[in-house]
Amino acid sequence: MGFKVKFWGVRGSIATPSPRHIAFGGNTSCVEVKIGGRILIFDAGTGIRNLGHWMLRRGDSSADLLLSHTHWDHINGFPFFSPAFRKNSRFVVRAGHVADRGGIERVFRSQMAEPFFPVPLDKMGAEFVFQDFRAGDRFSLGDGISVRTTPLNHPDGATGYRVEYGGKSVCYVTDTEHVPGKPDQNILGLIEGADLVIYDSTYTDREFDSHIGWGHSTWQEGVRLCLAAQVKQLAIFHHDPDHEDPFMERLEADARQMWSGALVARENMRINLL
Repeated sequence: MGFKVKFWGVRGSIATPSPRHIAFGGNTSCVEVKIGGRILIFDAGTGIRNLGHWMLRRGDSSADLLLSHTHWDHINGFPFFSPAFRKNSRFVVRAGHVADRGGIERVFRSQMAEPFFPVPLDKMGAEFVFQDFRAGDRFSLGDGISVRTTPLNHPDGATGYRVEYGGKSVCYVTDTEHVPGKPDQNILGLIEGADLVIYDSTYTDREFDSHIGWGHSTWQEGVRLCLAAQVKQLAIFHHDPDHEDPFMERLEADARQMWSGALVARENMRINLL
């Protein structure tokens, strides 16, 4: 059946609902991967709200939610994820960076507790299964779907994922900061030979020096990693909120000139790997 990938949120840091963020989208990180009858959701930024509405229209009632980490822009859409309010729904939530800090269930309960949110997690209605692992672990989701993970260089920790099924592979690698001139060996090992890599491209190389320590990378580093690892296609992702449509259009042209396998992720973009 292959993979069907759809981008529901491609922005980093904070949602940008403005007329200058229309072409590429203003919702924060959320990517849907459909494999046969299974739904995998990477991150629960504001993009998960629209995904949830679409799932209800399709009649979907279950999914696996795989979190890169739990900074606000990657989880603050979850309280508005409409299928989670349906009693016949079931969601497995996994994270690889908080096992020693109370676990992922504690994080989700905390963001929906007083005084931060009026509706507690227990009022949502769906069945939730929370599972913690450690970045670097491997596990199976069943139905022939296998997952490899690796730790990423980000404040408070983050996890990169590689999902494999039927000879195809998709990698989700955000948020991570590279060291110039020193390719991240963890990432290279994770993405080697992948069909599609979704990579944290918050900055350009020119912008990077003034943001060292912020935990993000550049689209040029994404290209360099993908070329070194013989990846088939790169999706430039996690766009800086200050990168408005004209900037992103120039970035897209520069990326295509550097490598024909690079594309810029846009909200509602679909990629099928069959």
